[in-house]
Amino acid sequence: MLLLGIDLGTSSIKVSVLDSETRRCITSAQYPEIESEIIALQPGWAEQPPEMWWEHVQQAILICNAKKLYDPQDIGAIGVAYQMHGLVVVDKDQNVLRNSIIWCDSRAVEIGNRAFDAIGGEKCLSEMLNSPGNFTASKLAWVKENEPDIYQNIDKVMLPGDFIAMKLTGEITTSISALSEGVFWNFKKDEISGEVMTQYGFEKEVIPEVRDVFSEHGKLKTKIASLLGLSPGILVTYKAGDQPNNALSLNVLKPGEVAATAGTSGVIYGVTDQLTYDKQSRINTFAHVNYTTRQKHLGVLLCINGTGILNRWVKNTFAAGTSYDQMNADAARVKAGSNGMRVIPFGNGAERMLNNKTVGAHIHNLDLNVHKPADIFRAVQEGIAFSFRYGLDIMRKNGMNPTVIRAGKNNMFSSEVFTEAFVNACGVPVELYENDGSVGAAIGAGIGIGEMTLENAFSNVKALRLIEPQIKREYDEIYREWKRLLETHLK
Repeated sequence: MLLLGIDLGTSSIKVSVLDSETRRCITSAQYPEIESEIIALQPGWAEQPPEMWWEHVQQAILICNAKKLYDPQDIGAIGVAYQMHGLVVVDKDQNVLRNSIIWCDSRAVEIGNRAFDAIGGEKCLSEMLNSPGNFTASKLAWVKENEPDIYQNIDKVMLPGDFIAMKLTGEITTSISALSEGVFWNFKKDEISGEVMTQYGFEKEVIPEVRDVFSEHGKLKTKIASLLGLSPGILVTYKAGDQPNNALSLNVLKPGEVAATAGTSGVIYGVTDQLTYDKQSRINTFAHVNYTTRQKHLGVLLCINGTGILNRWVKNTFAAGTSYDQMNADAARVKAGSNGMRVIPFGNGAERMLNNKTVGAHIHNLDLNVHKPADIFRAVQEGIAFSFRYGLDIMRKNGMNPTVIRAGKNNMFSSEVFTEAFVNACGVPVELYENDGSVGAAIGAGIGIGEMTLENAFSNVKALRLIEPQIKREYDEIYREWKRLLETHLK
């Protein structure tokens, strides 16, 4: 059987076709080739049109089919991974009512803060394991307060992956994992949070039917199957947020195992079996893909909004027409410390690990007689690595102490400079793997349809290499200076 995996990213859609027997990825496609736009109608806002995602999903699937490396009729199950925390709302006819308010949008921060105080901080943290913050529930509350005409027409509330599954199947479902990432879930009671629903005045009917992550989420509609060259009735058997899915694809499933990624945003994601939370909600706890009411596996997530998006901005601003590989090579010729330049990378909305402050991005110690573009390239990558160290120290204070971190050799981890800075700043070895979110979604589909199990899905996966700290002391000194600069922006 062949498996189709869809990864709905912020920048693009990635699709892969996997052979379930050999675990071999037959082909992949990404669409569009240029990065998708984020609409910012006001500072701190971030939106994307869900129908754009759907168009891009179709194009990516058709590109894969056009390579004629497989028979599309042999695809037997579909899995979907997606950018987390976004809000998609549709009416009773499944028409999208507004652009999606995506993960890095900050408009609902104050609404979430008011809810945190009204419900009670201790209750929020001990039962939902998070502050409502600017997560999906608070974004929906913003729509209710500011766009009442839209709100009254809402039939169902979805995460981005739920929307793609709806377009494929016509069915709308959700999962405990998805509800937890929207802060709709009460972990102590193992049910939808009555406190959040009451506080925000939401009707229970807006929540879709809850199903397991690995289960049937609908059958491919005949019309869509014909459009995409697939067999009607194919099951969508897996849906998960991009970070739980990244952890799945790296075989991070047991308590104590930790994954990292550095794409548009940066994440460290560790698995625990404890109902743990940060008292300031700077890191967040959600239900992992293998969470059940009997075996409570949770993902503790550190998210940094301003990571790869800053690297992209630097490329577009200082190195238009230059490849990332060339930027990385230029940065590698600069010594650690970037000739004194320091970069604070937080320029993509409110940062949860900074108590939801919008700090902005900053370049410090710029010397017009010394610094060249290569210094900026390196300083940006070091600044992003230092932001990971800052967040990891918060995780350590909350009991997450990784001895090794697994990451895919992609995005910023494809840069030797960034990987070296990350390993030495954090003081933790990193195992690099061939890793891809769309392949992870395809594996999830295989588990969901019973073609493989969580126990055997990764039996043949081996690390490409292990990178261990080599010059940690030097990076510690640079990090301390970087941290002092950050703290001037936090006052």
